[in-house]
Amino acid sequence: MIELRPFKSLGAADHGWLRAKHHFAFGDYFDRSRLGWGSIRVWNDDTIAAQSGFPPHGHADMEIITYVRKGAISHKDSLGNAGRTEAGDVQVMSAGSGIRHSEYNLEDEDTQIFQIWIHPTSRGAAPSWGAKPFPKDDRAGRFVTLASGFGDEDALPIRTDARVLGATLKAGESATYELTPERHAYLVPSLGKVEIDGVIVDTRDGAAITGLDRITVRAIEDAEVVLVDAA
Repeated sequence: MIELRPFKSLGAADHGWLRAKHHFAFGDYFDRSRLGWGSIRVWNDDTIAAQSGFPPHGHADMEIITYVRKGAISHKDSLGNAGRTEAGDVQVMSAGSGIRHSEYNLEDEDTQIFQIWIHPTSRGAAPSWGAKPFPKDDRAGRFVTLASGFGDEDALPIRTDARVLGATLKAGESATYELTPERHAYLVPSLGKVEIDGVIVDTRDGAAITGLDRITVRAIEDAEVVLVDAA
């Protein structure tokens, strides 16, 4: 099953400095049919105005993955970590027993991110944070694991039964990803338009996938896609 969730159908919020689209119920947006997808709880498509952002706030027992689509995000947290993550790169935060952090766009242009929350496999572990560059050329024509709960080499570690993957495809190129039918996959093109087994998925649309043992993603136009494979 592949369920298309067009960008225009997503929940929305406009706070002035933050314009957000919600693939799943979040904040003031509630949709009982979109409370999550497997262990995926949140997929927010955020546009953060220049010189603004999220002031310090807390999280616990959630794996939080930030994929930067445009610009950069600057992070500080209660563990003493600080970092700046640029477009195409990824940061992860395992909130565990509790962590406070801020996320600011200190650039002179809008920053756009996907922020993805996945339920952890256990609760109460020590919190942690990490970030890593993932050059787009390294994922040309194929899926590359960006974050993983399975110890995949070169991927950022997360504490959940899931992988976060990225691929960049030229128009006409295809990439195949192996699943098992009981898994829950969710794919969003950051840029471009793709076809997944006959379903057309445009920029920033969501595709909720389950019951399949593999998917083939074909680029209709040059595309950059993010895929989460979760329990």
